[in-house]
Amino acid sequence: MQAFSFVSGSAAPLLIPNIDTDTIVRVEVISRSPEELGPCAFEVLRYLPGGAENPDFVLNQPQFRGAPILLAGPNFGCGSSRERAVWALLGIGIRCIVAPSFGDIFLANCYRNGLLPVVLSEENIKELASQANAEASFKADLVTLTISTSTGSVFTFEVDERRRQTLLQGLDEIEMTLKDTATIEAWQTRDRAARPWVWQPPTALV
Repeated sequence: MQAFSFVSGSAAPLLIPNIDTDTIVRVEVISRSPEELGPCAFEVLRYLPGGAENPDFVLNQPQFRGAPILLAGPNFGCGSSRERAVWALLGIGIRCIVAPSFGDIFLANCYRNGLLPVVLSEENIKELASQANAEASFKADLVTLTISTSTGSVFTFEVDERRRQTLLQGLDEIEMTLKDTATIEAWQTRDRAARPWVWQPPTALV
């Protein structure tokens, strides 16, 4: 996955609560490759029934088109387990989502795919949304654990350190584990000597 240290630019306010993964990407398109999912992101919100863009949807508005940061409502990404929801968001250039809370599986999928989920209070997000509507610019910084704006506002957030390192290094959970291969192999060698019976192959049943 692509490493993440910081992202800067506009932040699109979409403060609707309980946006689920089916709203982010419909089940009918999940067989498509990750590269094809960007146009499908928020399809039911982005487009009118005839296929034209919905001018009222925030990501279709000129100041927020291509915004790398999304300001969201509580319980963002709830619903079914759908990693493609994260792929679709990445496909339209979103690298950071700021919300009061996230669906648990969606949250884990963000860290596995290089998208930074930030938890801030609803009050703080409303303040950020107000600045976004006034065309402030934003920076989400995983090194300093801050969300800052061009008006001088700074909000701090917390991230589990192991998850933070996966994003900073651009490594998924398996790749992070493989970094400790030497330590794992050393433990296996010691354990084989201390408990050789554990390492015996299973005997066939007669």
